Amino acid sequence: MDYDVVIAGGSVAGLLCAREISGKGYRVLVIEEDSEIGTPEHCGGVVSIPAMDDLGIIPVRATLDNKIRTARIVSPSGKDFTIDARPQQVIVLDRREFDKQIAHQAQVNGAEIRVRSSLREITKEGARTSDGEIKCKIVVDARGVSSLIQKDRTGTLQSAQYEVYGDWIDKEKIEVYLDQEKYPGYFAWVIPTRRDEAKVGVAGRGINPALVIEEFLKQKGKYSTIREIFAPIWIKGPIKEFITGNVVTIGDAAGQAKPTTAGGIYTSGIGGILAGNAISKFLESGNKSELSEYQKEWNHKFGKEFENMLLARSLLERLDNKSIDGIFDSITPKIVDEISKEGSFDFHTTSVAKLLGVKGSVKAIQAILGNELRRLLN
Repeated sequence: MDYDVVIAGGSVAGLLCAREISGKGYRVLVIEEDSEIGTPEHCGGVVSIPAMDDLGIIPVRATLDNKIRTARIVSPSGKDFTIDARPQQVIVLDRREFDKQIAHQAQVNGAEIRVRSSLREITKEGARTSDGEIKCKIVVDARGVSSLIQKDRTGTLQSAQYEVYGDWIDKEKIEVYLDQEKYPGYFAWVIPTRRDEAKVGVAGRGINPALVIEEFLKQKGKYSTIREIFAPIWIKGPIKEFITGNVVTIGDAAGQAKPTTAGGIYTSGIGGILAGNAISKFLESGNKSELSEYQKEWNHKFGKEFENMLLARSLLERLDNKSIDGIFDSITPKIVDEISKEGSFDFHTTSVAKLLGVKGSVKAIQAILGNELRRLLN
């Protein structure tokens, strides 16, 4: 059977793209190389309710793991502050169930989904897959970070995420640990999913994530591990071209994960929706210029924020532990309150800028960051 569109990758971006195109009556095939939609689960699953509204998804009970009340940020020496996450409406999703929920939306619209099927080569007439040749007008690359690594390894960090049981887990509190010696260029995290259960992870440049996460967990207390995931994360921002010939790239494969946290449910999901809308218009009109609207619209929505995220990442990577502790010394209850009330989980560089630019922070930090900090603050 021929298709209008073949989508390689059955995660958030690919499935939302399939939902949009099939909803317009076009023939869509989603191929997923793993044996189950939603697995393996690399993602922390943290997202906001407004973001879910934008994606057109109301989480069902099986999809919603947890609601977050607070986020505790910890410096290398153990100084900390806690943000009230309730105004930002932060939730934790069960990604396995979430992906299946979107897959069902796509299937109801008419899309076909195949697991244990992978893209081998893009051809003039469509795609060569592990199931054979398939003719189509458009191939969508939604294969995630694995697609990017083949082109550029410099934008990835190694990470580990364990699902654990532990009586030290606070069900309503996310924890983030900054330490440039233990997690260079990144951090460690605890994302609670339910009582006494959490996703605990580490990432950083040049680290052995298996050793680092074991050391981190040892310091937290007694625990039991129920799942271990090791995967690269992408922190270099979007690729230059989302459309090349008859290939449209979306989601993590297009670098649409946040450079600061590598989170991509919202930004990649919107990428899938915008691509789906643009592809549908192209299929209707036959005018290839319709496809370019996808990248224009994504850049209009996220381009400036991603530029600021990359700038914030560049600044933070240049701070040593002493400088980070100096910033924490200068953070006032007023700053924390402003971030809690005015910050956005989905567009968070304003909050980062407030933390980096706090009055009274050591002069050495201002000297290190210089004009770049002023750009971010403006």
